[in-house]
Amino acid sequence: MKEPSNMPLNYDLLIIGGGINGTGIARDAAGRGARVLLVEKDDLAGHTSSASTKLIHGGLRYLEYYEFRLVREALMERENLLRIAPHIIWPMRFILPHSTMLRPAWLLRAGLFIYDHLCMGMTLPKTRRINFRKDPTGGILQRQYVKGFEYSDGWVQDSRLVVLNAMSAREHGATIRTRSRLLAAERFDDYWEARIEDSATGAVTKVTARAIVNAAGPWVTDLLHGELSVSSRNSTRLVKGSHIVVPKLFDTPQAYILQNPDKRIVFAVPYERDFTLIGTTDVNWDKSADHVAIDDAEVTYLCESVNRYFNKSVSPKDVVWQYAGVRALFDDHAGSASAVTRDYKLDLDVEKAPVISIFGGKITTYRKLAEHVIEKLAPHLPVLSAESWTSHAVLPGGDFARAEFDRQVAALIKKAPYLTPETAWRLVRNYGTRARNFVTSRKEALGQHFGADLFQAEVDYLISEEWARSVDDIIWRRGKFGLRLKQDEVSQLAAYIDGKLAANA
Repeated sequence: MKEPSNMPLNYDLLIIGGGINGTGIARDAAGRGARVLLVEKDDLAGHTSSASTKLIHGGLRYLEYYEFRLVREALMERENLLRIAPHIIWPMRFILPHSTMLRPAWLLRAGLFIYDHLCMGMTLPKTRRINFRKDPTGGILQRQYVKGFEYSDGWVQDSRLVVLNAMSAREHGATIRTRSRLLAAERFDDYWEARIEDSATGAVTKVTARAIVNAAGPWVTDLLHGELSVSSRNSTRLVKGSHIVVPKLFDTPQAYILQNPDKRIVFAVPYERDFTLIGTTDVNWDKSADHVAIDDAEVTYLCESVNRYFNKSVSPKDVVWQYAGVRALFDDHAGSASAVTRDYKLDLDVEKAPVISIFGGKITTYRKLAEHVIEKLAPHLPVLSAESWTSHAVLPGGDFARAEFDRQVAALIKKAPYLTPETAWRLVRNYGTRARNFVTSRKEALGQHFGADLFQAEVDYLISEEWARSVDDIIWRRGKFGLRLKQDEVSQLAAYIDGKLAANA
């Protein structure tokens, strides 16, 4: 069927999925002049993109599987992301103890040498050997660990990275609709016609778009075969990754990467000042991606991984928070879940109006993935032919050099002297220069205090500017206030959010 000449096309691109890939593509496409609509059935980063180990890294262990192209691309992207988001992404050093029971020291050193040199423009410090008998980083390790290595990677506020990409997309003209589900889409020669339901009101709207991007993560195959009625030979393999958070295990700023007898690795990372994040597991998942939870065996596995290395042991009773997510990896038919490729595959179907589906991927390479999606679509959507632009354009709040972070904290305290250094640090870490949008010189302007260092002004900002609609959106995705708020404070915050949304309706 040919498109009627009088058919009004609402959008050039309809993107399904509000995770890191969907929002990254929305940002890139909107910045090139495309009319973009992104719909997400839940909250932004509501699933996989908020359940990562929160690392921007090349993936040292992927070298064992000869994934050199993926690691090189990820290391190059690490440099780009450190530059465009210096508030929510920052360098971190990692300690890799050598175990005589596992990989030999020469193999680790060779892998780290390659890791240091795959990216020629690397700005982070290179690897160094460590004698744990003399180095402070060995203080928490058991006596049998005598030597090891220290290398560089990066840390990210993962769900905030998603939100900032969505904000940037909106600032370039994109429409972002959360809590909106694609019901069905009909395909014509030159366009798609889609029906979208607002989960809050039940209202159904009809939109048209020249092309669809299927960035539905764990639901990519279901969406392709179901609502879009398109066949594909590619498929995903769902792998569950789980994490636990415990009270702080060590005072050093470095993270630790721990090798396990099954050849999997577990990270122990300084987290939110007072805690340690431990993860991840790799477990095949064949249940619903809507309801994912860590199980007792995974908690035990993570505790045992730490107890194999640290003097200070942890047990399930020490866990203060836990989370799990499902990664939709491209199914390369690898034997074990940990061996499945973290690379991505793009499936473009142009039998009629274009649809491109994303299989796999990792948070570090999301921006490059978005560029590749645009490159594949550009021959069919000329509006996307403009030059690539996202590698140097900073994300909202990131308009300062990485070395100037402490200066930004000092400037915020100067503007609002009532802020403690810890709160000012958190605000700059979360919002960068955008913290000034709701922090004023008058403390009373912060409004109601909900507990910890969360005030009404910040909550209002998250609702008005960052699509926050529930208490979990705020205390677990936009921030990690849930680690410190009491249950009655959480209930008070939930009541306030409901009232605010009702008043805005």
